[in-house]
Amino acid sequence: MSERIHDLLELLTEEPEDAMLRLMLGKEYLAADDAAGALPHLEQAVALDPQYSAAYRELGLVLEKLGRTAEADEVYARGIAIADAAGDLQTAKEMTVFLQRLRARD
Repeated sequence: MSERIHDLLELLTEEPEDAMLRLMLGKEYLAADDAAGALPHLEQAVALDPQYSAAYRELGLVLEKLGRTAEADEVYARGIAIADAAGDLQTAKEMTVFLQRLRARD
């Protein structure tokens, strides 16, 4: 476990309901090539803040890595709608590209 993950896990004990902290932790696990470790944190980030478009982007990536493509498709589609509604155009564009790439493979 990286020092960064360790530090974030410590912070999580103080702030378990912090969606941004969950997102950061999920991204660190993903960077460490541990998609299974990232999954619960990203799922929790989305549950804690259903309007957090960046969390949908990362959750979709993790689901793809885990081979759960149907779920990744759903997460990207939801995330795009949320990002569009919030005016988060860059995140919506990224997820649109990820979704198109995913659907082209299937």
